[in-house]
Amino acid sequence: MNSEPHRSQLAALESRGRLRRLVSRSGRDFASNDYLGLSSDPIIGQAVADAVGRGVPVGSGGSRLLRGNAPEHEGLEAKAAAFFRTEAALFLANGLLANMALLSALPQRGDLIVADELIHASVHDGIRLSKAAAVFARHNDAQSFADLIAAWRAEGGKGRVWIAVETLYSMDGDVAPLAGLAEIAARHDAMLLLDEAHATGVFGPAGRGLSAGLDGLHNVVSLHTCGKAMGVEGALVCGPRLYIDYLINRARPFIFSTAPSPLMAVAVSAALDRVESADDHRQRLTILRQDAAETICAPLGLPSPRSQIIPVILGKDVRAMAVAAALQADGFDVRGIRPPTVPPGTSRLRVSLTLNVGRADVAALGEALQRALA
Repeated sequence: MNSEPHRSQLAALESRGRLRRLVSRSGRDFASNDYLGLSSDPIIGQAVADAVGRGVPVGSGGSRLLRGNAPEHEGLEAKAAAFFRTEAALFLANGLLANMALLSALPQRGDLIVADELIHASVHDGIRLSKAAAVFARHNDAQSFADLIAAWRAEGGKGRVWIAVETLYSMDGDVAPLAGLAEIAARHDAMLLLDEAHATGVFGPAGRGLSAGLDGLHNVVSLHTCGKAMGVEGALVCGPRLYIDYLINRARPFIFSTAPSPLMAVAVSAALDRVESADDHRQRLTILRQDAAETICAPLGLPSPRSQIIPVILGKDVRAMAVAAALQADGFDVRGIRPPTVPPGTSRLRVSLTLNVGRADVAALGEALQRALA
């Protein structure tokens, strides 16, 4: 067996400072997506314990279309549809599978997908499986989306347009121009595919996300991952009943996947309740963001953060990893992010604010960052 291609590729990654390794969690949490600190929430934990006590099984035993469909899955989906104010919802194992399901199944041959150039890798994976054509708009530039749609129509494009964006971008912490995109979608009879992964729980009334202002629109499908601010696991696709039914019948990542544990459906259901009543948590996170503006961003000449995600762009891969290592040695869990996760030349620290730390921790990180970058 010739293993040399694999060995040489790993060596090339290491020489460029891009070799990935699994690192155990340690230090103060400035790396996770557990924004509201709900991953160890006792109320959610008790809901799971109670479910175990009444005999809810750990495993689903099969795909949802076979014997894997449980009352807990269906109860969660009804609850999620009511919470996010859509006709229907579908529970999948994670956000990557959900995006692959959406992009590979809903856009049809002859349609056009217009995606933001910085959209998550899972959307790119879904696009590769799609029969529709795809183009990429300039990041957060609504006019670029409109221009690409107009150019496609001028060239004879007759199908439907699907606009795919993250409402809050995971590596830049900035927000999509949803009002402008909604107007463009209405004008062109286009569908909006909105990945709310990093906004759900943190933004919007009751934590319903940045797309909450688009409630009830017939042309919106939203994805709410459950492993970030909700503190649990899985993903909820919410939208018109027609498209949920279509995914159940045509989305291979759903059809051929073992269903998530019924216990996880119980956990997500409890997490929805916690998120809905978590205005105090969201206020504390806002205070941490204000602190970070003063103690992290201002001293480094960075703009005030627009969300709980603060990118500190350092450029070179090796430098980003060296600074991250220095911060980790100081007791701060901050991770370096390199290509292909971010564009070449934009390697960075991704500082994530969560309620697993306090105001003193944010101030201390600001001081450590200044030392590490000096």
